Amino acid sequence: MEEEAFTNISGKPISLDCQTHSSFCREFTVSSPKMSIGKVMVYTCSVWLLAYAVFFFTQNTAVLTSAIFITLVGMMLHIHIVKVDHESLLVIGSLGIQVSSSYASGREITTFIEMSKIKDIVINEAIYMHQIIYYLCVLLKDPSHGNSLSGVVPLFQSSKPRLNCLEKVYKSCQEILSKCQ
Repeated sequence: MEEEAFTNISGKPISLDCQTHSSFCREFTVSSPKMSIGKVMVYTCSVWLLAYAVFFFTQNTAVLTSAIFITLVGMMLHIHIVKVDHESLLVIGSLGIQVSSSYASGREITTFIEMSKIKDIVINEAIYMHQIIYYLCVLLKDPSHGNSLSGVVPLFQSSKPRLNCLEKVYKSCQEILSKCQ
């Protein structure tokens, strides 16, 4: 499949890249735009100008030092914990599903769910900030209770793609799951 442009629930652009490795293996990557250096500069300059104004009236150098320290720590935390560059879903028919999130700092979190624990992949809906949104999730079955539901694992939590993007991923995942049953 080719790469298309989509938007997330906030209207910001995201992209979906689908790669078919085999008839039983597909990978979906949802990418968010990179951090804007202009936005970072505006926030940094705003905090530093405010700190300088407070310093001008108080003549306390701790204000300037604190402002510099807070902005640097804030930027580091943002790129290491908050800003996700891309999320990927690797569906391998006979083995399971691998979910990965890559952060702006290079940190990556990967989770694997065995096929024996997967009941289905569905598009679910939720109420979020006074609107109805859709999200893709993996339904987990409880092996000790037969076919009952034991949990839900939401996918693409950071990028929050809209329904048209989720439908493409859903249809492709269902093709693979139907071949495995």
